[in-house]
Amino acid sequence: MNYKEAMALGERALNVAGISEAKNDAWLLLAYACKIDHTFYYLHLNDDISEEELREYENIIKKRAERIPLQYITGEQEFFGLPFKVDSGVLIPRQDTETLVEEAIKNARPGMKIMDMCTGSGCILISILKNVPDVQGFGFDISKKALQIARENAKLNEVSAFFEKSDLFENVTEQYDMIVSNPPYIPTGDIVSLMPEVGQYEPIEALDGMEDGLYFYRKIVMEAKNHLKEGGILLFEIGCEQGQAVSSMMNYAGFTDVRVLKDLAHNDRIVIGHL
Repeated sequence: MNYKEAMALGERALNVAGISEAKNDAWLLLAYACKIDHTFYYLHLNDDISEEELREYENIIKKRAERIPLQYITGEQEFFGLPFKVDSGVLIPRQDTETLVEEAIKNARPGMKIMDMCTGSGCILISILKNVPDVQGFGFDISKKALQIARENAKLNEVSAFFEKSDLFENVTEQYDMIVSNPPYIPTGDIVSLMPEVGQYEPIEALDGMEDGLYFYRKIVMEAKNHLKEGGILLFEIGCEQGQAVSSMMNYAGFTDVRVLKDLAHNDRIVIGHL
């Protein structure tokens, strides 16, 4: 079997499995299994693929057909132009979240101490640190597995950050100039309707925002006041229908200049306020 035939085989299998991006995923998995790029592929379309490469390709195509996320198979995802390691212990970084990073960068200044609550893979904090000079970064998460991935990602991207285990603010003792957070915000009842790649494979504790999806926002808004310096900034990523609820919480808690910002798809995505 040559590379072209292998590619067609993978695409057919993913189409049968109902993968919407079957062609793209088949190519990415072929490139991963065979360690090739587009140039090599087009120059060697009719060359035989090795038995070892074919076995590996068929194995990971089978995994993708079972709706295991592509990123958990390859172990990586690009975010904000940077490489990040991912596995089933962390949410897969998404483009929507880049809006949170962009807004944080706009408001960050050298010398700031920045906290990322519910840091997961560390992609938010690390992306900020790569783009704002002379700031200190601190990431907190309840998951030891996530924290290990975050530390690996900081090393991969050559940034210095502190990652510590904490159930929200349980082990937080200092004050910060900025707190950013992408907490779990999907209502419990909605999780069963998520696409299989998300609902069945991404960590439930990073998705489940309890009954109305707002549990962690309430907790963070009230406790953040004790860990923000005067004039400090709180930034959240939110679900597209949560802007009014979260902004109302922040106003009630005494935050000022509270605004809801949209992402590139014109959906409500960020809430920002000052203490």
